[in-house]
Amino acid sequence: MNNDKIQEVLARARQETAKVIIGQQDVIEKALIVIFTGNHALIEGVPGVAKTLLVRTLAHVLGCEFARIQFTPDLMPADITGTSIYNLQRNEFSVAKGPVFTSFLLADEINRAPAKTQSALLQAMQERTVTIDRDTYQLPADFTVFATQNPIEYEGTYPLPEAQKDRFMLKITMGAPERADELVLAQRTMTAEAPEAMLAKGAVQPVIQREDLIALRAQMNAVVLREELLGYLVDVVRATRRHESVLVGAGPRATQSLIMAARAAAAIAGRDFVTPDDIKAMATPVLEHRLILRPEFEIEGLGLAEVIQQILQQIAVPR
Repeated sequence: MNNDKIQEVLARARQETAKVIIGQQDVIEKALIVIFTGNHALIEGVPGVAKTLLVRTLAHVLGCEFARIQFTPDLMPADITGTSIYNLQRNEFSVAKGPVFTSFLLADEINRAPAKTQSALLQAMQERTVTIDRDTYQLPADFTVFATQNPIEYEGTYPLPEAQKDRFMLKITMGAPERADELVLAQRTMTAEAPEAMLAKGAVQPVIQREDLIALRAQMNAVVLREELLGYLVDVVRATRRHESVLVGAGPRATQSLIMAARAAAAIAGRDFVTPDDIKAMATPVLEHRLILRPEFEIEGLGLAEVIQQILQQIAVPR
């Protein structure tokens, strides 16, 4: 799949997604970056900003299967992965596969479930396999997890462990729409063109098939990242481990994620090479959820996004 074909697919994907998701262009682009690199994303936003609808729409537009799990305190690991059920008629056990066996999995309010249940996703996210009663099953090659959480409601939640957060390539922050976009939403709600209705009645068309998505992902590896820019990228990640306000910095997996994200951002912009701006644009969504601030700086109101911007300003950009 050449660069022109990629741009055609992207343009059509944006056009079809925009029929349902009003505004949120930056969020859509980051979600496409996650999908095209074969990774996972943590979506953070208050209720009602279309987090679930975004993932459902993208799955439909890209011709992939979709499953949703509502995480609750009583959810068990077997509810996610599946379990063995004894068949009395056949006198044998058979495997009932769980919702994790899909292409696009929406883990809704993932921090509502305890750590034991959250950890059921770790093997699936990292290895794309699931173990049920000591037997291992392969997940689809395009398996992608979009996990959502509410950033302001912490009562009855279980914070994600660092090992789990590190599996998410990007943290995508989904805010409230602009006034103009919310006015369009209000107008559509008064008619039969409400976003949910548009998706339900088939107004949104798939733009590619699963096979095309695999070919598109392979094309991302052809995007050039110069040696001096690669060194700059590594220095940015390593600087998070030395910054005075950071208790725990980003690990090597963050370096890999930033490389893939910068390449995908370049491809989406229509280029076959990475620029320093690609690295800077993807630094915050890649690194923010992987860092832990020292308590004294957190009390002073310093934010992780601000720390990352300080690091970017301190490191010289290669010419």
